[in-house]
Amino acid sequence: MSQTRQQAADDSTRCVRSFLTTILSRRIRLFTLFRFLSHLPLAWLHRAGALLGWLTWFLSPTYRRHMQENLSLALEAETAERVRKSAIAEAGKSVLELPKIWLRPLAEATNRVVRVSGWELFEAARQSRQGVLFMTPHLGCFEITAQYISTHAPVTVLYRPPKQAWLQRLIETGRVREQLHIAPADLSGVRILLKALKRGEAVGMLPDQAPKTGQGVWLDFFGRPAYTMTLAARLTQSGATPILIWAERLPAGGGYHLHLQSPHRPLTGTIEQRAQQINHEIEALIRRCPEQYLWGYNRYKGSRNRLESPENESATE
Repeated sequence: MSQTRQQAADDSTRCVRSFLTTILSRRIRLFTLFRFLSHLPLAWLHRAGALLGWLTWFLSPTYRRHMQENLSLALEAETAERVRKSAIAEAGKSVLELPKIWLRPLAEATNRVVRVSGWELFEAARQSRQGVLFMTPHLGCFEITAQYISTHAPVTVLYRPPKQAWLQRLIETGRVREQLHIAPADLSGVRILLKALKRGEAVGMLPDQAPKTGQGVWLDFFGRPAYTMTLAARLTQSGATPILIWAERLPAGGGYHLHLQSPHRPLTGTIEQRAQQINHEIEALIRRCPEQYLWGYNRYKGSRNRLESPENESATE
């Protein structure tokens, strides 16, 4: 009987070791694949990325549903249909261009920014010495923005740590540069951002990212309640200069056009009012280049956060 139990224990140990070996080797293969992709021309990566975007569209019903719903909310039917075809390809490009940005030398990565509009806004803001708040929506190549800024000044960006260890390694490799620092999306990260602003430095974040429970408010986004982060709005009360920034993906792997602009009107009022203004600013940016927004991103994922939308709250009272 004891031999049987020992045999079972040995079998279980071998299974666990085999499982761990498989997972580890998979992580190594994925990291190696990213390394390989980083050496390919950007035009090739964008072509392959377009195919990846369509493959994801065909294989994921949930992704299709989110994209179609979000497009129909924001755009007229005819425009939405036209934009959809390009947006599917652009979403795939946003994935396969990451190795080129994260795993190549900083100078090589940022040299792909071939045009910059509005840089004088940043130069003027730096003179105030009260810090700069860069707000980058899920539009175009949002990963290149902080990389480019870091070649001119220190910048700290907020990020949500991934669950996969191999992806965390990629992020640390690609996002942490000499003057580019990362701060986790928690209380400790907020403290890091505030300290950077007090030093007169720049900080950056994705203001259209769905926050965790208790860290946002329900506000209008393209005519529908979306759980919206309040951190960006809070940081504008620190005296920091808010600047909207996004990198337009140029055709045929031609690089990126970096756009910087101030909000159309000063962000004022309560935290909620400022957050709503930021949502409207993001909407205006998206309408300028709707093909390159991540329409498949579930901006309205209240169920994951176990929250109720304003309509559902009133229905349960």
